[in-house]
Amino acid sequence: MEQIAYQDFEKVDIRVGTILEAAPLEGARKPAFRLLIDFGPEIGTKKSSAQITVHYTPECLIGRQVAAVVNFPPRQIGKFMSEVLTLGFPAGDGSVVLFAPDQVVPNGGKLF
Repeated sequence: MEQIAYQDFEKVDIRVGTILEAAPLEGARKPAFRLLIDFGPEIGTKKSSAQITVHYTPECLIGRQVAAVVNFPPRQIGKFMSEVLTLGFPAGDGSVVLFAPDQVVPNGGKLF
């Protein structure tokens, strides 16, 4: 595995936010949800596409905190513009399990 300098890690802006809205993403090649996530007053609300349909429903996602990379360029997913990359880990079957704090923290907090 290639090592990186701490300065490289600092370039990736990973923040915590609360999901305000979640719904199936129409027209996606793989099943996904479109999310609206509140990252607090500094960053505001951002949209994300997330392939998390195996373990989650839209109803259980509302109010849940998640971690996301907020400084990647937006990415077009079908007709949807994803503004942040919601983070997760692969389960044994390859499906995605969300990466999130185990306690409620203020929206917008930066991972360090």
